[in-house]
Amino acid sequence: MITTRRLTLRPAEPGDLPALHAIFSDAEVMRHWSTPPDETIDATADRLEGFMRGDRELGPELMILHEGHLIGRIGLWRKWEVGYILARAAWGKGFASEALEAITAEAFARHPDCPAITADIDPRNIGSGRVLEKAGFVVTHHEKNTFCVNGEWSDSTYYRLDRPSP
Repeated sequence: MITTRRLTLRPAEPGDLPALHAIFSDAEVMRHWSTPPDETIDATADRLEGFMRGDRELGPELMILHEGHLIGRIGLWRKWEVGYILARAAWGKGFASEALEAITAEAFARHPDCPAITADIDPRNIGSGRVLEKAGFVVTHHEKNTFCVNGEWSDSTYYRLDRPSP
């Protein structure tokens, strides 16, 4: 578990299902995600099961809570790639930046062999780009047609945050 000034980041629990379903079934929240919105709570339950059995050695894979309420998730996978998602009501309040700062510090502390943390976003996701840049990530490159969701192709912008100097 990681705590910040306003947030608690903790592993997923079975009771997270209703709040996660509200996030992962919201078409606006999922607009720039690499999968379509969850159509059923069973689809979100499968997603939650994956979060709960995630690779804790590479992770962490954590839920984001504010004042005890689950507002999103953040995690690392694919050898140092970070991803995050927040409920629409939590947008624009600095929560993503706060969670990202905490998880990158934890990842660098936990994994001394990690040279950098990367991120991949849809370039139309201006808010997420701002979050990454505020955290010190820099754009490394762009690629066309990297994800096809519901028949629509999207591009990717790739970011990198190098390990801070000691």
